[in-house]
Amino acid sequence: MLKELIITNLALIEKLHVSFAEGLTVLTGETGAGKSIILQAIHLLEGGKAAATWIRGGAETATVEALFELNPQHEIILEKLAEMGYDPEPELVVKRVVSLKGASRYFMNGSLATAKAVGEVMENLLSVASQHDHQQLLQPRSHLDCIDAVGGLWPQRLVVAQFYDKWQECKHLHQALVAKERDKEQRRDFLAFQVGEIEEAGPSPGEDAALILERDRLRASDDLIGLGKKSWHLLADAVNTPLSAVRKNLAQMAAFDPGLAGLAEEVAGNCFQLEDHVLAIRNYVETLASDPARLDVVTARLDLLQRLKRKYGGELDAVIVFGREARQELAEIEALDERLAALEKEMRGHEADLREAAALLSQSRQAAAQELAGKIRAALAALCFEQAVFEICFKGEPGQQLGSISRLGWDRPEFMFSANQGEEPKPLAKVASGGELSRLMLALKTLLAQKDQVDTVIFDEIDAGISGKAAEAVARKIRELSAHHQVFCITHLPQIASLADEHFLVQKSVVDARTQTTIIPLAVEKREQELARMLDGDSVSEQTLAYVRTLMERKVAL
Repeated sequence: MLKELIITNLALIEKLHVSFAEGLTVLTGETGAGKSIILQAIHLLEGGKAAATWIRGGAETATVEALFELNPQHEIILEKLAEMGYDPEPELVVKRVVSLKGASRYFMNGSLATAKAVGEVMENLLSVASQHDHQQLLQPRSHLDCIDAVGGLWPQRLVVAQFYDKWQECKHLHQALVAKERDKEQRRDFLAFQVGEIEEAGPSPGEDAALILERDRLRASDDLIGLGKKSWHLLADAVNTPLSAVRKNLAQMAAFDPGLAGLAEEVAGNCFQLEDHVLAIRNYVETLASDPARLDVVTARLDLLQRLKRKYGGELDAVIVFGREARQELAEIEALDERLAALEKEMRGHEADLREAAALLSQSRQAAAQELAGKIRAALAALCFEQAVFEICFKGEPGQQLGSISRLGWDRPEFMFSANQGEEPKPLAKVASGGELSRLMLALKTLLAQKDQVDTVIFDEIDAGISGKAAEAVARKIRELSAHHQVFCITHLPQIASLADEHFLVQKSVVDARTQTTIIPLAVEKREQELARMLDGDSVSEQTLAYVRTLMERKVAL
C-alpha cells in the first residue's frame, strides 16, 4: 500500500509531501491544474523515461520518493526483495533522483539500486490504468496478455518461449550447416589447397626474422672476412705483442716495488682480455665463407614465406594460425554429414517439445478465455452494459504449422464486442467508443488486480466518455474494488469522487510570481464545495449542494 509520496522540483511542484490511507482516494481539480504530474511521478518510480525539461526551473534535480507498506501475505514481492539482497521489512522506500544532465539514480531503503530492479519491484506494488491503456486495449497483442494474466498462464508461456528459443537456435544452426553442405565440395577443395600449401612450406615461428639475418650476413661475407682479418692482425701484432712486453716489464718492476703490484695486475688483465678478443675474432672469421648457393636457398625461402604472408595474414605467426584454423574447418567439413544428422535429430526433439507445450498452453488459454469472457460480461452488466456481447475469438487453428508459431505460442485471440442487442460482435478496435473502452478497461483492471496481488491500483481518468447512469455504475465498481485494494482515481466525475474515503484537490497558484501545483486534503465541507464545482462550475445552487449531499450519502449505503 502506498502510504506517503514526496515530490520535489518536478514540473510545477516545488515541494509536496502527502500521506495516503486505505480504500478509495480521489484527486480532482481543474483541467491543467497538474493532476498528470502525480502520474508522472509514479511513472518515474516505475523506471520510465525521464526528461531534463521535467525538472522545475532553477533546480538541479527532481526527486520522487514513495513509502510503501508491504503486505506480508503477498509472497511474490517479499521473495523478489529477498533475491535482491534486501532484508525483510514491513516498509519499503523507493526513490528516484533525476538530474539536468538526464542521468537518474535509484534507491531502495536507502541503498543504490538499478532501474531494472526498481521496475521489477514496482510492477508488483501497483498497477496503473490510464488513457494510454485504453489504446493498448485495442491491440490484439494485449488481449493475449490479459488471458494469460487472468488464467495464471505466465509459467506455461515461459516454458513455450524457452522451447521456442531452443528450437530457433537449433534451426538457425541447421540452416547454416545446410548452406555449408551445398558449398562444401568447393570449400573443401579450396581449404585443402590452402592447408597443403602452408603445410608443404612448414613455416615456424620467427623463421623469417632469422633468415633475414642470415641473408644479410651472406651478402656481406667478403667484407666481413676482410675486416675481421685486418682487425685480428692489428690486435695481435700492433697491440697485443707490445702490450705483452709491457706486462712482463711491470711484473719485474712490481717485484722491486710492491706498490706497482695493482697496476701490474690491471695491465696483465687487459693483456689477457685482448688475447681473448683476438681469439674470438679469429674464430668468427674462420666460420665465414662466401656461399652463393646458400644465399640463393635463403633468398628463395624468404620469397616463399613472403608470398604466404601476403596471402594469409601479413605476419608469419598469422600464417601459422590460419593454417591451423583451416585444418580445423576442413575436419569439420569432413564430419558435416554426421553433424547434420545429429542436428536434425535434436531439432525434431525441440519441435516435439514445442508442439506439446504450445498445445497444452492453447488448451489452457481456451479455458481461461471462456472464464475471462464470462467474468467480463458479468462486470459489464454491472456497469450498465446489460445487453452487451463480449466474446474472445481465436484466429486460425493452432498446431498445424510451426511456421505460424512464436515465443507466445500459436494463439492469436481477439476481443469481440457489441454494445447493442442484435448486433454481431466485431473486433474491439472497430466498434468500441471511448466510454465503452473506459468501462471495459475498468472491468479488466478489476479482474487483473485480483490476480496479480498488487495492493494499489491507480485509475487515470478511467471515466472518460461516460456520464449519468453509466458513471454511477463505474463509481460503484471502483468502490467495490477499493474494499480489498488501495485505489487512486483521478477523475472529473462527482459520482466517483463522492464515494471516496479521501479526497484531494489539485490546484495551481502563484507564489512569489511563480506558478506551482499543490495538493490539498479536503474536509467534508470542502468536499461538498468541490463536488458542486465539478457539477455546475461557478454556478453552484442549493439544488446542486442538495444533490451533492445525496451523492455522498450513497457511500454509506454501499
